[in-house]
Amino acid sequence: MISVDNLAVEFSGHTLFSDVSFTINTDDKIALMGKNGAGKSTMMKIIAGVQNATRGNVRTPKDAIIAYLPQHLLTEDNTTVFDETSKAFSHVFDMRDEMEDLNKQLETRTDYESDDYMKIIERVSDLGEKYYALEDVNYDAEVEKALKGLGFKQEDFTRQTNEFSGGYRMRIELAKILLQKPDLILLDEPTNHIDIESVIWLEDFLVNKANAVVVISHDRAFIDNITNRTIEVTMGRIYDYKAKYSHYLQLREDRRAHQIKAYQEQQKFIADNQAFIDRFKGTYSKTNQVSSRERMLEKLQIIEIDDVDTSALKLRFPPTQRSGDYPVTVKDVSKSYDEHVVFKNANMSIARGEKVCFVGRNGEGKSTMIKAILGEIDVEGTCALGHNVKVGYFAQNQAALLDDDLTIFQTVDEVAKGDVRTQIKNILGRFMFKGDEIDKKVSVLSGGEKTRLAMVKLLLEPVNLLILDEPTNHLDLKSKDVLKEALQSFDGTLVLVSHDRDFLQGLSNKVFEFKNQRVIEHFETIDAFLERNRIESVKALDL
Repeated sequence: MISVDNLAVEFSGHTLFSDVSFTINTDDKIALMGKNGAGKSTMMKIIAGVQNATRGNVRTPKDAIIAYLPQHLLTEDNTTVFDETSKAFSHVFDMRDEMEDLNKQLETRTDYESDDYMKIIERVSDLGEKYYALEDVNYDAEVEKALKGLGFKQEDFTRQTNEFSGGYRMRIELAKILLQKPDLILLDEPTNHIDIESVIWLEDFLVNKANAVVVISHDRAFIDNITNRTIEVTMGRIYDYKAKYSHYLQLREDRRAHQIKAYQEQQKFIADNQAFIDRFKGTYSKTNQVSSRERMLEKLQIIEIDDVDTSALKLRFPPTQRSGDYPVTVKDVSKSYDEHVVFKNANMSIARGEKVCFVGRNGEGKSTMIKAILGEIDVEGTCALGHNVKVGYFAQNQAALLDDDLTIFQTVDEVAKGDVRTQIKNILGRFMFKGDEIDKKVSVLSGGEKTRLAMVKLLLEPVNLLILDEPTNHLDLKSKDVLKEALQSFDGTLVLVSHDRDFLQGLSNKVFEFKNQRVIEHFETIDAFLERNRIESVKALDL
């Protein structure tokens, strides 16, 4: 059992949270929820031991192993997949190397009676006791088993990590976690940049094979499938629910309703007493009663109602001219990089008004096909945009393409044309950028804020073909819901790449699957496709 005791974090006179206490038990699968900026990632870093609290502490059992997967991967670029994964056993190898070094010193030193000599003997004895108590493990075989279970091939082991997509780099980090056999796994947005099959495999592992888990995620389906407890960070404190996410939402609404009722009753109580004070203040016969009520009101602790984000994030794609019958046509298209074939002889026709999804594992060519359609790369075959097509494109790295030196307002003002320039503040307000916030530099924004700002830029010009490549990465649940609603009402043509199953559901009437160098057309909804493939995917990815 891991105990979090009276944690507080303060900076620049601002309290992020205070007096936070809870325990993490062996079988807990906890969703750490709250608005952006509430302190979720900070709290996770403190539990992981990579950041210090202003006050309080985290108590862990002796020899407990805590594995932490941050939002931004730490995988090095100058090492092979196998060597990077082997770092899971670095503590074992460090002990072995230190023992070897100390034993060499003992062989050459002759100061047998000195304190230094005795200290070396004690250190060797201590290390030996720990090292030889470890289970006899073939570490290379364990690394190989984990990597193959996560979809790597034997020839991948010697490749550099920087040759792989974000999804496969995430799998390397996951392999390191699995090999450590941790008592607690901490995951901060683990589903960003990984494909649907990897998410399904991760769910299966966390539910059936992991010990305690704490996860931060904006993927509603993911957290609902894996968690049995929800801790909400809000207004500097926490609420602990023994319930998974969907049930927690109901309980939170009940809690807030009770708070509102209690607040209203307290406000009436305050008003009644204040009216008495105002009426009888200065009346000699009521002096004691007036004083008593004044002291009572001064000491009264005002009931707080939990902060709920009521800002209206309404996305409205502006109308535009009608496109031709087939905005996208792909005929016998192939793409290779040197000896690596991404796909070959791919064909697709996307009709006006269709909403289609590209699905498949990372590295199978979804983003490559988008670049081919947009004419950004050379391919064999023909990719053509139809008559009168006006494209709106949101790339995976769209947020990273923003100019860090500009303010939020300047970023939008730079692309706004005509009358819309007079509405910039209102538009930004719909995206939760209010008041003085619009003067913030892009460089200080969070990943979610940058993604929202990039979305604003996309919406300023009317389009009839939307191509969105992982648009929900770093978006909070509310922003995703509103974006989804806007896409559902969009009357143009939509091409969508996303690993977020909850977001995808109800958004597509055709699926293009990228698999084994082929592009396969499925005339079914994304819901039907995912249901049909779920069991097969889990089995295929199982260790």
